[in-house]
Amino acid sequence: MLSLRLMAAAAAFVVGSVAGAGTAWADGGPGRPDADAKPCDFESFCVGAGTPYQPGGSGQKPAGGSGSGSKKPPVCTVNKMEPQPPAGSQYWQGHDPKDGALYIRSCRHYMDSGASAVFGELVWGANGAPPAAVDPAVLAQQAVDKMLLTGPEIQLAPGAGKTGLVGMPVWMWTEVGPTTFGPNSASATAGGVTVTATAKVSKIVWVMGDGTSVTCTGPGTAYTASYGKRTSPTCGHVYARTSGSRPGSQYTVTATSTWVIDWQVTGSGGGGQLTQTRNSQTQVAIGELQAVGR
Repeated sequence: MLSLRLMAAAAAFVVGSVAGAGTAWADGGPGRPDADAKPCDFESFCVGAGTPYQPGGSGQKPAGGSGSGSKKPPVCTVNKMEPQPPAGSQYWQGHDPKDGALYIRSCRHYMDSGASAVFGELVWGANGAPPAAVDPAVLAQQAVDKMLLTGPEIQLAPGAGKTGLVGMPVWMWTEVGPTTFGPNSASATAGGVTVTATAKVSKIVWVMGDGTSVTCTGPGTAYTASYGKRTSPTCGHVYARTSGSRPGSQYTVTATSTWVIDWQVTGSGGGGQLTQTRNSQTQVAIGELQAVGR
């Protein structure tokens, strides 16, 4: 995350560039805001109200922004950066200045409160093909929508139609597939911008129905009869009381997956990360052995 001084410099830089004002570069050129600071990272920055956002960083787009359910989509513009950075500057990201130019793509995101914030990023545009005014975060969400991500495909031991016992291990796992655990990848394109997103589950939280929960960082281990009465090595639970005295009484088990989605803009080096959740439910019956005296 940029320091406050460098963030302020970045904000002034964006405003000056969009307005066409000349601006000195911060990678060693005249007017560097802080001679002792590291070179500024202008790949992504924020101007105005809101939470600073950097693709791949800890910042988040404001509530109501793209992908957060806002009814008003972001409004984006693209402006050629004036002046262009000097040849050999880190901001060219390996591109040859003779083959094109750097542009600022800025998008105003609207929050549910009515406030708004402008987010921008440096993008490369080849000669004759300036970048489009498309918010890559919107394309990232479109790519995620194509994946059809779901909650876990829940598997339990004891399985359906069977009754477990108080004090005996219950095994939990999910079938592993592109939509249930990942990895899963998809792309979306608009206005010459292509974003590719890759999603994978980072954890599953199992709410067991008895007031307890279990967090598992993997898909769990599938149970087979050879395991006998052993405890699951990766994802399990032991019930301390029955699911009810009436026949057919069951606990409702809810499994919630957290999907971590990394996305990249093809050819620009920009990108970010999203997290989303999905859940599934099933039931399990738990009884207890009754000692019968003679």
